[in-house]
Amino acid sequence: MRRESSIETVQPIALDLDAVLADTRPVWRDWLEDAARRVRVDLDVPDDRVEAAAALDAELGDWRPLLERFAADRGPLHFRPRPDVSAALRRLHAAGTRIGVFTDAPRELVDIALAHAGVARLVETAGTLDDVRRTLGDGVTLVRSREQLVTLP
Repeated sequence: MRRESSIETVQPIALDLDAVLADTRPVWRDWLEDAARRVRVDLDVPDDRVEAAAALDAELGDWRPLLERFAADRGPLHFRPRPDVSAALRRLHAAGTRIGVFTDAPRELVDIALAHAGVARLVETAGTLDDVRRTLGDGVTLVRSREQLVTLP
């Protein structure tokens, strides 16, 4: 006699950081303006922040600590917990769902956004979509809106 398992396989999810949890682009744009003013250089970087990071490495060198300090100062103004999102993530995490976050933002900005959104401890991995897929697997469910997140079973 064969028994069916009562254990359900829970599909991992990958959240679009900027669309679902915290839009990091305004802080990024403000920081670029601030950095350009401080170093007195016109920072013409690509819109894709992964590519922009490479350009900043070449132009500014050690720019990441500057971004981290800037984001830490301004994070509370831009990144706030959302009760519906927090509740959905806590529910999914408690059910065993592995949670990743994807974005093109630099890691320093991601970490601050997740902390201020109140979800850092629930997130297993963060990075580009490719990074998250490598960690969670190709079968990950992409979540690109708050509405989609709160309706997940």
